[in-house]
Amino acid sequence: MRYRLGHRFDDRFSAIGPRIGFVGIHSGGRKEQPVSQNETLGRLFQQSGYRIRRASSIKNPALRTAHQIVSILLWRRVDLLVIAVFSGTSFWIAELATRLGSLTGKRMVLFLHGGNLPVFGPERREWVERVFDRADLVLAPSEFLAETFRDWGVDVRVIPNVLAIENYDYTVRTEPRPNLLWMRTFHEHYDPTMAVRVFARVVETFPEAKMTMGGADHGLLEATRAEARRLGVDSQIQFPGYMLAEAKRRAFAENDIFLNTNVVDNMPVSLLEACASGLVPVATAVGGIPALVTDGHDGVLVESGDDEAMAQAVCELLSNSDRYSATSAAARSLAEKSSWPQVRERWEDELSLLLPGVASP
Repeated sequence: MRYRLGHRFDDRFSAIGPRIGFVGIHSGGRKEQPVSQNETLGRLFQQSGYRIRRASSIKNPALRTAHQIVSILLWRRVDLLVIAVFSGTSFWIAELATRLGSLTGKRMVLFLHGGNLPVFGPERREWVERVFDRADLVLAPSEFLAETFRDWGVDVRVIPNVLAIENYDYTVRTEPRPNLLWMRTFHEHYDPTMAVRVFARVVETFPEAKMTMGGADHGLLEATRAEARRLGVDSQIQFPGYMLAEAKRRAFAENDIFLNTNVVDNMPVSLLEACASGLVPVATAVGGIPALVTDGHDGVLVESGDDEAMAQAVCELLSNSDRYSATSAAARSLAEKSSWPQVRERWEDELSLLLPGVASP
């Protein structure tokens, strides 16, 4: 009998290549759950000829964890696990997956994510070190994450997050429009109300300005709407909710500046998506952002919470088309560094240390 829990336990592998199991929280196409980096990697590896398994896209946390446990135990033909590692309660995925991986004799790669991991790790160092010790390889998408754990003596290798750059429409932008895009989750980590305050200041100089704020509500959507009403700019802000691929493409085409107001961050894929489409990021200099964006070259950085400085940066870009155009082109070049051909080569270099012949599926 077959059981369907997000994926069938007996899904067939692709025809050729090494066998890799991706363990983490996957969206499974759900609107409210962004596509994870593990999902994207799994899909791209599979398209490249690798045999791939995934766990799990189940929405309910308890059932998702159960599916991950059962999947790892039943993945007898899987050669290697790639385990997404986040802070908070999500760290239990890494705990359980590495225990089961050790039990079943699988090679294991930990791929670190989340801007809060450098805080979570030292607070629970003994636990985190035990999990890391079970792995054969630890990877991170930014030096920001890697440096924290290198200080512990962990050999953390850096591979950037991957972007399917061919899915993003890029046009050369020369005359910026006062159209702003904010696209994250309405959660305190992403400070959406700051984006509203920034926009209200921009409207003072560019009364025709518009802003789109897309993302799932994790508690701050109504507070963000209320802030827009308080500042009298609610009629100029759209709240389309979580945006799927086509909606994102339209948003990238209709806007020219991307606001990243995060309080904590690592290497945000949403920012890279905007850069791939030619938008210029104006971002808070938190977490891994300063290691990703070069201030004044492929974006502009300001201090966290400083809505006045961010609004000034936006207005300066809108007032100087030559500067905006050059920054937009550089932002596209930044995104191209995360394209699959480049990132695949980095992954294969690392995985070949664990699985001989991995680079020739």
